Amino acid sequence: MTAQTILPANSSSSESYQVDNSLKFNGSNDKLTITPGTAGNRRTWTWSSWVKRSSHSGIGGTTGETLFHCYDGSSSTRGLIQFQSHDHVPADTIKFDTGGSNSLGSIYTAAVNRDLSAWLHIVAVLDTTNSTATDRQRIYVNGVRLSVTVSNQVAQNYDGLINTTNEHEIGTHGGGSFFNGYMAETVLIDGQALDPTLFGEFDSDSGIWKPIDVSGLTFGDEGFYLEFKGSGTSANASGLGADTSGNTNHFAVTNLTAVDQTTDTCTNNFATLNPLMNNKANLPTITEGNLEVLAVSGSTWSVTPSTIGLPKSGKWYYEVEAVSGTSGDRAAFAGWMNPAVTNPLGNGSILWRNVSANNSILSNDSAASGTFSATTWGTNGHIIGLYIDMDNLKLYFAHNGTIQNSGTGIDFQGTFDDDTFILPVVMVINTDKLSVNFGNPAANFAIASGNADVNGFGNFEYDPSAGSFDGASKDFLAICTKNLAEVT
Repeated sequence: MTAQTILPANSSSSESYQVDNSLKFNGSNDKLTITPGTAGNRRTWTWSSWVKRSSHSGIGGTTGETLFHCYDGSSSTRGLIQFQSHDHVPADTIKFDTGGSNSLGSIYTAAVNRDLSAWLHIVAVLDTTNSTATDRQRIYVNGVRLSVTVSNQVAQNYDGLINTTNEHEIGTHGGGSFFNGYMAETVLIDGQALDPTLFGEFDSDSGIWKPIDVSGLTFGDEGFYLEFKGSGTSANASGLGADTSGNTNHFAVTNLTAVDQTTDTCTNNFATLNPLMNNKANLPTITEGNLEVLAVSGSTWSVTPSTIGLPKSGKWYYEVEAVSGTSGDRAAFAGWMNPAVTNPLGNGSILWRNVSANNSILSNDSAASGTFSATTWGTNGHIIGLYIDMDNLKLYFAHNGTIQNSGTGIDFQGTFDDDTFILPVVMVINTDKLSVNFGNPAANFAIASGNADVNGFGNFEYDPSAGSFDGASKDFLAICTKNLAEVT
């Protein structure tokens, strides 16, 4: 497997190519569509996209997740690129199908792709004119060509379904198999079979695959370049599906709005919640790009950590909002959690919680010094800010922007293990729903004002640096890889 770690260590450099936006697909009825007026080259093309998954077949997926698809509407043949969940192959392999009858041109990667914390780059190349049968369909992940199994080798000079005048879709498979995750820098090159080095390169310091500027490529008549810079819902130059290749092959938008445009990208990866790491059997439902968590009815406390851990340096900030529920049992905490421990609160943690409006701050499951005056966080729409000072091992809380405990931090020096790291975590119970904002808010997270950190990253309801912390001002940062690169 060509593993992709979070991002190159030098990803904050202004000299590197930067990707500003991605589009978040929620895994249900979200899609982009286009019906070309004329056919392109059906024998030779290259598709490229950066994706960050929010789920895989092991945690709720049943029908695969489709990235790109074309269907002629009259048969079972489909041209597609998809994370697979059936067809007698391991779940989460990548399927690349030309759309031939009797599975003609169906190949599957041997490697699986189940990392929900990192961005990966996928390139699919079709070149049926190639005299070498095994080179007519190729799949690359993070710059490396993957070995594949073949259901039925595509014939030389075969005309596939991609680049026909049938409807083409991004994010779905004909009304099903919806993609759940983020997508950035999505490209179709019509008429050329290109190597992945035209879309990315290995970082000279870390060796990690990263994007490069593709705007100078020749896209071909039916090619497109989707940067997801627009915010409108129409199929035009200002829409979410705007084509910036110069071809004006703009995509129509279904069930996607401006709130689904994000700054979580392959050059600045933001933390999300990690559904693969939870301390309970009755797992909560995690949606909205893994930024909202809904407890199972009647469940006990369920703890879900972030995908990015915080090192023993820097100052970090995130927000948690109560979205729905009536129990009042809402909680958010910063801690370090051993997934084998049934009660993570006994494994070194600092927690603020609202249990039936009885506010408490706990340290290692015992009452901590300090006060928290927010007696109404059980009300939906209230926001808790968490400030984690790893330089001084202090934790601060705010309720709707007001720093608690008179700005005196809670000291966790005595419970911190130098060999571990902090995991921001949220907890839910019964039918409560929380929305977490590490700097890349979910659709339901109420942002009325909009505040970035001092480095210009993140979109928060409250200023991460506003307030007095133990009598001094401190600059807290969004939890993203550009900030991590600076701090570490």
